[in-house]
Amino acid sequence: MNTTVFAGPSLVGVASDLVGSPQFRIAPPAKRGDIDAIVRHSRGVGTIILADGRFHSELAVTHAELRRALDAGWDVWGVSSIGAIRACEMRSLGMIGFGAVYERFASDPDFSDDEVALLHSGEAPFRPLSEPLVHIRALVEHLISIDAVSDDEARRIIAALKQRWFGYRTIDVLQEAVTSCSSKPRNICEHYTSMISSFRIKVKDLSDLLDLHASR
Repeated sequence: MNTTVFAGPSLVGVASDLVGSPQFRIAPPAKRGDIDAIVRHSRGVGTIILADGRFHSELAVTHAELRRALDAGWDVWGVSSIGAIRACEMRSLGMIGFGAVYERFASDPDFSDDEVALLHSGEAPFRPLSEPLVHIRALVEHLISIDAVSDDEARRIIAALKQRWFGYRTIDVLQEAVTSCSSKPRNICEHYTSMISSFRIKVKDLSDLLDLHASR
């Protein structure tokens, strides 16, 4: 199958059998020109899954090159990060969005690109060095649902993280925010923070999409 997956930090945590499947060609986070290059150099058409992209150190992948891929007959999916953003922006043009992050962008016009941004290492496997706000929101929403924090405490936790540059939204900073904004003892707050791995929805979205394509 001719399926190229542009992903980096969103792959960290995806099952190795999916990542290593011969059905997928795994490419680094996309930068401007990468989509054009795939379309230009491939034999025939195929599928592009855009998850992660560069936007801080490189020029970001553009709507125009995604449109050219669609016009050339490629199936183009967006998920997890910049892929979810572009899919939301181009859903009327044929780009297919998938997953909880995409649904959040599609349903909430105030949901900003900053929500999915994170700092990661510059080389494969592009390990995350900070936690995207969309993951933190998912954790905090769960804490509200189990009465671990109040609505007001949750708002203060999110506000404390939102005002920081995305690269500074680390687990340590999250732990301090939960501790300072919550009435619970520090050890309980540390336990809450340790739950973040269950709320990495960017990873889950990509894993679910790869699983969907692998089963076809």
